[in-house]
Amino acid sequence: MLRSFWRRLFSSMVYSDAMTKSVTPDTEITLACDRQRAVVSPWGASLRRYFLVEAGGRETDIVWGYSGGSQKKGGQGDVLIPFPGRIAEGRYSFDGRAFQLERNDKEGPNAIHGFVRTLPWRVSHVEPGSVAFDIRLEAEQYGSKGYPFSLAIRVAYSLDGKGLSCSFDVENVGARPAPVGVGFHPYFTVGSMMVDDAEARIPGAGFLEFNDKLTPTGTILPAAGTEWDCRDFRRIGEKKFNHCYVQLDRDAAGMATASLRHAGSGRVVEVTMDRSFSAIVVYTGDAIADAPRRAFAIEPMTCASDAFNHPEWGLKRLTPGEHFSGRYTIHHQIVS
Repeated sequence: MLRSFWRRLFSSMVYSDAMTKSVTPDTEITLACDRQRAVVSPWGASLRRYFLVEAGGRETDIVWGYSGGSQKKGGQGDVLIPFPGRIAEGRYSFDGRAFQLERNDKEGPNAIHGFVRTLPWRVSHVEPGSVAFDIRLEAEQYGSKGYPFSLAIRVAYSLDGKGLSCSFDVENVGARPAPVGVGFHPYFTVGSMMVDDAEARIPGAGFLEFNDKLTPTGTILPAAGTEWDCRDFRRIGEKKFNHCYVQLDRDAAGMATASLRHAGSGRVVEVTMDRSFSAIVVYTGDAIADAPRRAFAIEPMTCASDAFNHPEWGLKRLTPGEHFSGRYTIHHQIVS
């Protein structure tokens, strides 16, 4: 009933501020293209599910997800803006000024994953196979929270014959430059009960060294010759991934692709990122209550964790009126 209610509203292509205020964590929209379905929500602009409808109506999940806000586990499907990952102690400096963010990380005294994943967004466009969400962060509102910058943000999802695409656009609508990072937090499954039986390929030649508070020490470690080198497919096994990979390998078109596969099912998921993304966090979900290691997070990020304190790791300095945009895609196939 809830989904049909929203479809009636969307058919008029009018979505007022009053309607935005009525968005709740349970508000969901289902996109469709052929056998593909994607469930998204204006609550956080989140990707909640992505699956195939098989013969007889059976659903095969590609993105490990949920329906209904209370069913969410960890960061499933979150949009991470204006910073992905952790900022050590919630402190950073920008253009000679020091700022303090809320330290909201359950794993330690850090800030984590930005502001927008728990906010209602405006639905600005919808069709059967695509949707766009918009939100503004105002300096007056977030200055007291350590981020006195104004941004207009759009996140869009689209299904076509090749798979699911997710794009973003961030515009600085304030009067001064702003530090910006963008990230996404999907979890993937390829038919194994545990991620241990799957194989991962991560196109990173290096990864950040973390301390015991899960924040970077400032050192980039080479992946070559270590158990964390996954530039070729490598079985996940019992390894506990919670790594931020950088120095990404790219194809001739500038794309970087991370993959997950399972020999038993023959299923392969590929996550392809354009040049706007300079880092990938991968996580085996060991700390997820009631569902550890059920799926494998492949998180496209435009900057590495704690880039607010290490701007050379991909932090975008967005000037007034400037846009920053990018796209990643999800492709699924069966390999015999």
